[in-house]
Order: sequence, then structure tokens, then C-alpha cells
Amino acid sequence: MTEYIIRFLAGGIAVSLFSVMGDVLRPKSFAGLWGAAPSIALVTLALTISAKGVDEATMEARSMMFGSVALFIYSAGVCHLAGRRRVPALLATVLMLPIWLGSAFALKWLLGGGA
Repeated sequence: MTEYIIRFLAGGIAVSLFSVMGDVLRPKSFAGLWGAAPSIALVTLALTISAKGVDEATMEARSMMFGSVALFIYSAGVCHLAGRRRVPALLATVLMLPIWLGSAFALKWLLGGGA
């Protein structure tokens, strides 16, 4: 239970700090990007290092990188479908979800040792 409280507090503080950074920096369109993902990832890695060691944090960091590449593939696909092919946004996002999941697992299998 204590770990959850620490994660909640540390994550909230980190998100707030990154949100302020995103609000101060230009362009404003990056504010959302600064607000969540980097701060939660950093807090997760710091807590993992302190609780489980560097090896576990390395594995988590690798998984985060695979997930971010898969998210890029998903986002590019949604933009292509919605922007160029004029597919409705909801349909484009639903159609690309299996691509996101498949690319994340494929990256893990290909680059993460297959396990």
C-alpha cells in the first residue's frame, strides 16, 4: 500500500512539474506531451531502481521504448487513415489498435530476446 501512495505522490508531482514546463515552453501544442508520458516513465524507473534494482529497470525501460515505437506506428497509421483516406477518427483508431499491439509484441520478440 505504501508503494502505491509513493507512486501516486511522486507521479502527481512529476506530472505537475512537466506540465509547468510544457506551459512555459513553445509551441503550446507540446504541453500535453510534456504533461504525462515522460514524467510517469521517469517516476516508474526511479521507483523500480530503488525497489527492484537496475536490471528490472532496464527491462522496463526497454519495454517503454518498444511501446513508444509502437505508439508512433499507431499514430502515423491513424493520421494516414483519418487525414488522407478520410476514414472517421473513431474507426481509424479502432482499426489501428491491433497494429499497435502487434507492433509492440513484434518489437519485443525481435529485439527483446523473444521471451
